[in-house]
Amino acid sequence: MRRGPVAAQSPFAETVEARSLADVLEDVTPAVVNIAVTSRAPAETNPLFNDPYYRRFFDLPQMPQQRHKMSAGSGVIVDAANGYVLTNHHVIEGAGDIAVTLKDRRRFAAELVGSDKATDIAVLKIEAERLTELPIGNPDLLRVGDDVVAIGNPFGLGQTVTSGIVSALGRSGINVEGYEDFIQTDASINPGNSGGALITGDGRLVGINTAIIAPAGGNVGIGFAVPIDMAQAVMRQLIEHGQVSRGRIGVAIQDLTPDLAEALGIERIRGAVVGSVEEQAPAAHVGLQAGDVIVAVDGQEITGAPDLRNRIGLTPVGSTVEIAWLRDGERNVARVRIEADNGGAIAATFPQKLSGAILQDASGNVFVETVEPNSAAAMAGLRAGDVIVAVNRQPVQSREDLSSALRAARGTIALDLFRGGNRLLLVIR
Repeated sequence: MRRGPVAAQSPFAETVEARSLADVLEDVTPAVVNIAVTSRAPAETNPLFNDPYYRRFFDLPQMPQQRHKMSAGSGVIVDAANGYVLTNHHVIEGAGDIAVTLKDRRRFAAELVGSDKATDIAVLKIEAERLTELPIGNPDLLRVGDDVVAIGNPFGLGQTVTSGIVSALGRSGINVEGYEDFIQTDASINPGNSGGALITGDGRLVGINTAIIAPAGGNVGIGFAVPIDMAQAVMRQLIEHGQVSRGRIGVAIQDLTPDLAEALGIERIRGAVVGSVEEQAPAAHVGLQAGDVIVAVDGQEITGAPDLRNRIGLTPVGSTVEIAWLRDGERNVARVRIEADNGGAIAATFPQKLSGAILQDASGNVFVETVEPNSAAAMAGLRAGDVIVAVNRQPVQSREDLSSALRAARGTIALDLFRGGNRLLLVIR
């Protein structure tokens, strides 16, 4: 998971000068394996074959209800002593039988330890001796432009090596329902490379190859790998529990954008803005409020909402983390307990206008009396019964104050309001 900017040398700058890539690959390629999966799928037949009268009339034999389907991918041995192999969830999804073939052509039946669709990571176990495991690298030390090598089994050709560079870090948005923090590379990752290794020039594993953008069905120089630290966090839970329990602290969040930072009077542009805090949630117990900007977890800066979601979501349930956040220019720190995630949400993004709402002055604030259905205000998320208390962190005590504040606001507008006893931050662009 990305830890923000790290001032460090390339993790393999000195080693590459002292040792050729061919020598490095000779040591590490035995740790990358081929994975063959046999699954069962419904047999494709003409619907008439399912009609018993049709079958009896033409004296047709019983048709098979299922057919065997073969597929192939790649995997990486990360624990030689225990025979653990990392691969992708989509490689083994729906598998009946799984076989792992080593570079020396030894073949073993594999046990599926566990699989996690959200991160596209799966763990296999084989009973074998004389295995080679890949040394683990540190993805946080990667920089755009660093040399990397992808190893896998593309198109079923057998083990193949391709080289390239790190094109980008912290990529997300490939699967909005997943936990993403991809390393992007232009090293060729073709069909069959999924689950293979992305290594640095000194042979250290930094990612598990998982996805490509392929308009024509093949590599076009845009491939993605799951950082090994995220994959290891998933692996530990799968080995211990057989599944991954997601963590949460009970906040709805969104990225701190430059416009939103300006609206909140914050100089930094990295972090996650709290849109709302659930009542009685761990975040509420430590005093987090709507409008706070979470900037670090356990002393490591976060880059945005996806990064925070990854950190919290993959932290074991029941443990605690140190959260740092900004409020009115001051930094606050507290330890927050991680509870089980039963389906959290990310704060929504809203349009800019507020027409269609009828507002009234009430006890030093502004009360939303009604909101016309399908109006701009309704589409922005404003509801009847809301009490607006501030615009861009500036208190408002009347409709006149609100009108002046809205006229003065430029770009993104952040409304502090109370709804049903809870304080919310409504962001309007």
